[in-house]
Amino acid sequence: MTIPPLTITDLLLRAAEEQPANGLRYCAGGAGDDYRDQNHVELLHAARRVLAGLRARGLRPQDRIVLLLEDPAEFLAAFWAAQLGGFVPCPMAALRGDQDRWAAQLAHVDALLDKPLVITGEALAAELPPVDGLAVTTIGALYRTGAQPAEEPHRAAPEDVAVLVLTSGSTGSSKAVRLSHANLLASMAGKNGYHRLTERDTTLNWVSFDHVAALLECHLLPLSVGCRQVHASAQVILGEPLEFLRLVSEHRVSMTFTPNFLLGMLNSAAERMPGADRERLDLTRLRHIVSGGEAVVCATGRTFLERYAPYGLNAAALWPAFGMTETCAGSIYSLAFPQADEGQEFASLGTPVAGLEIRVADAEDRALPEGEVGELQLNGPMITRGYHNNEEATREAFTADGWFRSGDLGRIDDGRLTLVGRSKDSVIVNGVNYFSHEIETALEQLDGVAHSYVAAFPTRPADSDTEQLVIAFHCEVPEEDEAGRYRTLAAVRSTVVMTWGFRPALILPLPVDAFPKTSLGKIQRALMRRRLETGAYEQEVCAVEELTERRLGGYTPPEGETERILTEIYAELFDADPARISATASFFDLGGTSLDILRLRSKVAERLGTQDLEIITVLTAPTVRSLASRLTGLRGPCEAEYDPVVPMQLSGDKTPLFCVHPGVGEVLVFVNLAQYFVGDRPFYALRARGFNDGEKPFRTFEEMVDTYVAAIRARQPHGPYAVAGYSYGGAVAFEIAKVLEEQGERVDFVGSFNLPPHIKYRMDELDFIETAVNLAFFMALIDKKQARELPEQLRGLPQEEQLARLLALAPAARVAELDLDQEKFATWADLADRLTDLGRSYRPSGRVRSMTVFYAVPLRGTKEDWLANELRRWDDFTESANRYVDVPGEHYTLMGPQHVAAFQAILRKELDRAMGEGK
Repeated sequence: MTIPPLTITDLLLRAAEEQPANGLRYCAGGAGDDYRDQNHVELLHAARRVLAGLRARGLRPQDRIVLLLEDPAEFLAAFWAAQLGGFVPCPMAALRGDQDRWAAQLAHVDALLDKPLVITGEALAAELPPVDGLAVTTIGALYRTGAQPAEEPHRAAPEDVAVLVLTSGSTGSSKAVRLSHANLLASMAGKNGYHRLTERDTTLNWVSFDHVAALLECHLLPLSVGCRQVHASAQVILGEPLEFLRLVSEHRVSMTFTPNFLLGMLNSAAERMPGADRERLDLTRLRHIVSGGEAVVCATGRTFLERYAPYGLNAAALWPAFGMTETCAGSIYSLAFPQADEGQEFASLGTPVAGLEIRVADAEDRALPEGEVGELQLNGPMITRGYHNNEEATREAFTADGWFRSGDLGRIDDGRLTLVGRSKDSVIVNGVNYFSHEIETALEQLDGVAHSYVAAFPTRPADSDTEQLVIAFHCEVPEEDEAGRYRTLAAVRSTVVMTWGFRPALILPLPVDAFPKTSLGKIQRALMRRRLETGAYEQEVCAVEELTERRLGGYTPPEGETERILTEIYAELFDADPARISATASFFDLGGTSLDILRLRSKVAERLGTQDLEIITVLTAPTVRSLASRLTGLRGPCEAEYDPVVPMQLSGDKTPLFCVHPGVGEVLVFVNLAQYFVGDRPFYALRARGFNDGEKPFRTFEEMVDTYVAAIRARQPHGPYAVAGYSYGGAVAFEIAKVLEEQGERVDFVGSFNLPPHIKYRMDELDFIETAVNLAFFMALIDKKQARELPEQLRGLPQEEQLARLLALAPAARVAELDLDQEKFATWADLADRLTDLGRSYRPSGRVRSMTVFYAVPLRGTKEDWLANELRRWDDFTESANRYVDVPGEHYTLMGPQHVAAFQAILRKELDRAMGEGK
């Protein structure tokens, strides 16, 4: 007779003993790509090695460790090492690209968990923001220390905390949910009462392990029965949804998990399924797909089941489910979809697992009868006992009689749960929880947005696969100032896209009295949602649509097949009606970002068969009409005469701004910044010569400057001028201003984005491989650690091999996004190297009237030293006092998605001041 496990450690020990041949399969790519197998014995051995490394550091049972590990094999080795040692692991996601938020999160968790040890990978360790007192080690260092595996595991008690899981929330408010061994074992037993997994099954997971569903539903559950598990990359599946089903087919998967939004993506993908998939796809072994994280739209679920039925998908394979971190993930399942949900918009969630009780309660926590709506409350052995180091949150989470408050509103019909809303203030988009107050706080920083009158809330159109975001705000720009109001709308939209990666479905400027507030001043978002969905804001919705159409120059219908298809593509990118996309509206005026350019390239390749659409083509031909002309070969970019000026946005009556490229020569970095100048002032970028076939790079610094001056004057014959440059471009902007002033023109604004006047010393540090590595890092082809180490590793190799190895290290998806191959990368690296060479001979001289210097965290040293000892040397080259303006971020991120909203506000204010064009 098998002895029941007392802790989850017993699950791994038993799997290694009873199912030694089964285990885990790690797939870095899609179906057909290489994978790595690790059986249960090998997983146990890896965990024991890491345990030895942890014990060597002096860790003791119940010490807490943070797992900041993105590789599934590394994560699981560290997770099980913690279990074997009696330590308490806490999974955590990296906030790459936002050093400030990441630092705040790390500092919060460091305090919350009482100075835990952070375990991370080599690459992430190089990117960690500085946090005072943070204890960090790498998984590689633990493996090396623990070369001799530890043998004796710690014997935990069932009630001991086995794992801490961070809730969603702002960086300073995440809570750590305590899940004990007893909680987890009760949950596994309850789950498998529905799943019925055995050692003969195979499961598939593509969600990262900081998500509770990945760790519990897709790892602990299959491990508890010793079956096989496949772990794939989220990036691969979200990049090509069909890979999800290809992996299911290739690896003979029985059970998997996905939120509703992927089902919607798969429905769309079915229409373009390649012939090879139609012949080979086999879904006959897939018994069920658990769908949680967001509501299952009945129409989406039915369509999915119908479209993939020809490939053997079981008609009852989709299981809508409910679970929270506090309930050990999935705890309520519906095995009756779609039959039980006829006539409903959203699927019901079924019945609870064995041992779990549910009730719907009123505001006084009294149970309500079936059919009435109230708060969902739960009770059972899989429910957390509370939050680590947060007694107040623990008290608030439970009723007086011990039931857990879910914060969700629902009703129970014939024992089956249906959710009807949330009492918590959040929006779920594509399965990810976004907290309204975080969005509102960011938007309140924008010009024209009234403080305390911003509301972010969800809506869900009948045909949508996920919730959509609505932003309501009071606009402080007068109604008669159409340009200013439109600019505010564009800034709100761009900030959401830059920060959260998706576009609001609706942006509504409303009067102050349209914001219902409680007696404590809290906006009643749920009431605003009800008003929206009953048509109360229809007049405001129409007004925004009319304003947008006017500012875009009215509607011009597409002509011909290419324009029609491009109109449809633009509509898909911007969630718009194709009938409202004018053939003459700019891609960027419609809200296009640098990310959207990459999505556009992919859709053009798919729908029009054009595989080599270059980014610069979109930048210089951004309307449907102009892009169609390029695509049909009437005027190819390679045949056009070189023009360094790239129009980023052309609306607005103020003096245009001309921004000079950084040392890589390209101008893509300015795309997101330019979005904030809509209706304010035209924004032009200056791109280096040498990218296109037949173009020769500049021979001298002076030739570059003279070429740019001529191009600027062709666009704007006379001053006053506004010029600026990012990094290397700051020196070029200074020289442009000198020439313009020597020609008798007035230059009222000269801006340097984090560059001192003397650049020769930095240029002398950069040989070809340093320049190529910096280029690769700047374009997110490699990480910070690689950028530090690769020059020395590659310096002795032939130049062609240096570039080949650099490109081989880059993620394939990023290479594809940038339309790079070795030849194009070599051309780009050579151009960057030539620009660097021009900088080696550069010596600043002469003067301009004054400069505005924006300073961020430098590549080396402190911000204070950088300002005092380098940037202030601009004082030697101006006639009047300069302005030195502090901006958030680092040298490479000051215009990145996380900082661009703050940077643009500072830059626009300084421009208005210098040009005398303020309000």
